[in-house]
Amino acid sequence: MIELTSTITCPACGHRKTETMPADACQYFYECESCGILLKPLAGDCCVFCSYGDHPCPPRQKEPQSGPAGQHCRC
Repeated sequence: MIELTSTITCPACGHRKTETMPADACQYFYECESCGILLKPLAGDCCVFCSYGDHPCPPRQKEPQSGPAGQHCRC
């Protein structure tokens, strides 16, 4: 089952917020509503949910679990 919400934790201030993720796309930017920092994915991740959320984005969740190491969604 694909999870459509993820709680993002800001690495700068620790603020947490649960957001609804786009079902068919990755989200590259996210602005923390507490401190205003603009989050971008970490190296190797496709979106902010994969880097800072408690659930990866839906496109990544749909990938086969048996894919090669380092495989990332093709958003």
